[in-house]
Amino acid sequence: MTTPRIWLDGVAATALPLPDRGLDFGDGLFETLLLKQGEPLLVDYHWQRLEAGLLTLQFPDNTLKHARQCLSLACDALHELPWAALRLTITRGTAPRGYAPPAQAAPRVVISAAPLQQDRREPGSPAKVGWADIRWSAQPLLAGLKHANRLEQVLAAGEAQRRGLDEVVVLDQKGDVSSVSAGNLFIVEGDRLRTPALETCGVAGTRRRFVMERLAPALALHCEETHLSPADLERADEIFYCNSLRGLQSVGELGGRAFTHFPVCEALHQRYWELITC
Repeated sequence: MTTPRIWLDGVAATALPLPDRGLDFGDGLFETLLLKQGEPLLVDYHWQRLEAGLLTLQFPDNTLKHARQCLSLACDALHELPWAALRLTITRGTAPRGYAPPAQAAPRVVISAAPLQQDRREPGSPAKVGWADIRWSAQPLLAGLKHANRLEQVLAAGEAQRRGLDEVVVLDQKGDVSSVSAGNLFIVEGDRLRTPALETCGVAGTRRRFVMERLAPALALHCEETHLSPADLERADEIFYCNSLRGLQSVGELGGRAFTHFPVCEALHQRYWELITC
């Protein structure tokens, strides 16, 4: 498989029926999963976040069950791939025009998958990161969810690309550190990890949760959600970010500061793969 494969409600497809509220309004949710020989990693974390989003957006009760069935069908067709990136998107489906959701929605599950060439267990080279000009909007009701409205992330990723950076750190409306464009941030201070609290914006990543619940305790590291300022990052011992496809990624440069040693991130990365594939 060299081009992405697509399934619509569990059936191979090449087009999305229109109209669709996911396209019209971003009315939906999505999950990006890493597959190893057709097996989605940390899938329970993804289901739990998706379930929370479906409840917040008031999707029909049977939506999650339908999504599980669709994912199983897609994964059955991907066992020949050592590694694959899979996106599972749930939209509210079709409806009459207007913002108001239909009383009887028929959600759609759209899955796309593509092979990944690099062995995901290999650590990436330290990332070159800068400070973003854009700031995340504040909306506490949607904070933590991976909803389909990602235009701010598009702008942040475009900014990084234009500046020749691997990533950008994005602040919230108060000027506190929130995340990078496609991942959650952690800083290392001695034997302590700190990660931004997601009270008004940002995505509660599956790997962020795994670091907090499993990896930090495994290495006897204290981990806390807190407010972080740009100055906190600039004086940190180490910085790393994480997402479902990359895992843990060390930061080698932020603005004008270079980081050359990454003992905590390297230990976390090794433990991550020991636990995630056991």
